[in-house]
Amino acid sequence: MHHAGEEPVRLTGTPASPGYAAGPLFHLGHAASAYAAKGTAAGEADALRSALAEASARIGDMIANAPGEAAEILEFQLAMLEDDALAAPAFAAIEGGAAADEAWRAVLDAEIAGYEQAEDAYFRARSADLRDIRDTVLRALAGDACPVAPPGAVLCGDDIAPTLFLGTDWSKGGGVALARGSPASHVAMLARARGVPMVVGLGDAVAGFTGLALLDAEHGGIVLGPGEDDLAAYRSSAEAFNAARLRAGEFLSRPAATRDGTAVRVLINIADPSDVDAIEVGHCDGVGLMRTEFLFGNALPDEETQLRAYRKVLEWAKGKPVTIRTVDAGGDKPVPGFTVAEDNPFLGQRGIRLSLARPDVFRVQIRALLRAAVHGDLKVMFPMVAVPDEYARARALFLQEAAMLSAAGIAHRMPPLGIMVEVPSAAIMPEAFADAAFFSIGSNDLTQYVMAAARDNGSVAGLNSARNPAVLRLIAGVAAFGRQHGIPVSLCGDAGGDPAAIPALLEAGLRDLSVAPAQLAAAKAAVADVSL
Repeated sequence: MHHAGEEPVRLTGTPASPGYAAGPLFHLGHAASAYAAKGTAAGEADALRSALAEASARIGDMIANAPGEAAEILEFQLAMLEDDALAAPAFAAIEGGAAADEAWRAVLDAEIAGYEQAEDAYFRARSADLRDIRDTVLRALAGDACPVAPPGAVLCGDDIAPTLFLGTDWSKGGGVALARGSPASHVAMLARARGVPMVVGLGDAVAGFTGLALLDAEHGGIVLGPGEDDLAAYRSSAEAFNAARLRAGEFLSRPAATRDGTAVRVLINIADPSDVDAIEVGHCDGVGLMRTEFLFGNALPDEETQLRAYRKVLEWAKGKPVTIRTVDAGGDKPVPGFTVAEDNPFLGQRGIRLSLARPDVFRVQIRALLRAAVHGDLKVMFPMVAVPDEYARARALFLQEAAMLSAAGIAHRMPPLGIMVEVPSAAIMPEAFADAAFFSIGSNDLTQYVMAAARDNGSVAGLNSARNPAVLRLIAGVAAFGRQHGIPVSLCGDAGGDPAAIPALLEAGLRDLSVAPAQLAAAKAAVADVSL
């Protein structure tokens, strides 16, 4: 605890979502279970079943009101909750005499410990979901609501659960200060999308403090128990940041161009068709990445369901290009009934590899895309392409399905087919993929594979940067090859919306950037500051 008159404590971390927040620290802890034991094994088992059902219902309600990327995270949690294998050991412990709360906590804590100690980044990342699931069920057992932070508070802890972040009212300000965490975590992505200031990697010193905190998520720091000088410096920095953001807003409706007049196209990344509802199509140059994993949340989608989703976005775009990525399942995006359990899923059966291994699922998506193409300027790209044969096989499936649609007299069109350049083999030898209609550089995966630094691991966050010269050299090589051979090249990773990275990306030869909708104005403003 910090007392009046003590020196301010200044800690440095890593910015995860830019902005400033001043408010009381609100410490995040485990669910405080006041569960009343039922006294019999049957009663305890019934209590746990009811709590699991209530937790599933709570998450289901949040999914219904969540934007695309947030819904994907919650759907993964819901799938885990509905997997009987997760709760089976807890029910076994209840049969042995344990109370429902202690049985559930013990089983989940053991699972979390195993995930946290895993060498693979995928499993370490999933430990946050398991903690969230554990606490959601414990709250349901105790009859507690999800903890609610006071308006304008700075939420503080080792990490923050997605359900708590999504359940917080950020309209009155506030921010997130984490002892651990990563700028590439799911919650960090949600924070950037909502404009919530967030700093990660602050260390344990932040845990014992109560009182006023000044969060600087532009540079990555926090002041605990600030003095007058700190408050004055904070106000000055926050005002300058907000003024810059307002200036950036002036660029939102303008076509993007550098200071010397070079045109740059700025498109948007979306994770769900509903993401376009609040976006004015005139503010962007189209959709550079439409993810399709949202369709595969709890069950494999049929052709008509997919067609409706793709058609909605194409019609919203009003003739502007829409690039849809075939399902990028696997890695940190497991899909029940589709993906397979692997020791190292980031380097396993994911992306186009999985789609080609499951043509029964892939052909349904292909037919929906072919039919959707008549409703706008559709382009389709394949994720995680590593060798030319993968592109050729995927293209052959498109041609086969197009021929069958023609024979059936069903309206369709063959869209341009491109690849995501995110595997180093594709970035090193783009000439091997000269048959592709276009290249879209996925800087998130490309960076983590080139730098051997998991994007969700805070301890190597300094290595995971698209501005590293090795990554920029590969990006420049792909852009140069595209110019020489008339193949359009764009970038759709987080770096495209990072004002600090945009000058380097433009200097590397890129002229098409696809960014999160919340980053449109800032990206255009950053482009305008560049002279080529």
